[in-house]
Amino acid sequence: MTNKKLLGRAAALFGLVMMAATPAWADLLDDINQAKKIRISTDLAIPPSGMMDSTMKPTGSDVEVAQLLAKDWGLELEFVQTTGATRIPNVLTGKADIIISTLSVTAERAKVIDFTKRYATLQSDVGCLKSLNVKDWSDLKDKTIGVSRGTTQDTTLSNMKDKDLKIARYDDDATEVTAAVSGQVDCVGTSATIINQIGVKNPARIFESKIPLATFDLAIGLKKGEQRLMDKLNAWIVENVKNGKLNAVYKKFHGVDLPADMRS
Repeated sequence: MTNKKLLGRAAALFGLVMMAATPAWADLLDDINQAKKIRISTDLAIPPSGMMDSTMKPTGSDVEVAQLLAKDWGLELEFVQTTGATRIPNVLTGKADIIISTLSVTAERAKVIDFTKRYATLQSDVGCLKSLNVKDWSDLKDKTIGVSRGTTQDTTLSNMKDKDLKIARYDDDATEVTAAVSGQVDCVGTSATIINQIGVKNPARIFESKIPLATFDLAIGLKKGEQRLMDKLNAWIVENVKNGKLNAVYKKFHGVDLPADMRS
């Protein structure tokens, strides 16, 4: 066999191998429309954003945002139960189409997923027992702060190396709250809303916000490269901020309006 023929066969074989190795990129928006269903990764154990009501049906601000989206798009809604740590893996592995689950926009997360425009915000604080005299970071020197693993609160506090903080990590917000309610920790790093929920569960252990951490923008998360889905989600957010529906959902569960700069 001549060298020319050998080279030709080698080139053909290489082409076949490359075709087999190249993934067929399906358009996720087309897949969603074809299935007539959208799978949304939502934590149903972080009131008031996600929880179960007395009839064991999902409710909460993120739940109602997801329900509004599915209704507007004429799709069946499937909730994919998640925790803070599994929200992003759910979309990366194709278990869920998008994330609506108090997902804060961070530069680190933006390396692996795409974010829409913000649909809400989240005020995060360090909260402690009301009886504790905590006014600044030095007052936390001998105290353990509970956080939910993989959340922005975990990352923010972990990066404060100079403050020598003691951090206890829990698998999800519900477990973190249980630790606070039961006395395993006297301080937590979480949303201001969840801090206020601790005393509701155990009136003998009233927590209050002591030190502000940050206000985070919350956005819908999706796999990178799904531009058509991103554009449609962004248009939906703009429309529902403008018509007041997203603000109404937020105020219903959090007791305050969305920031004025979002609503203007």
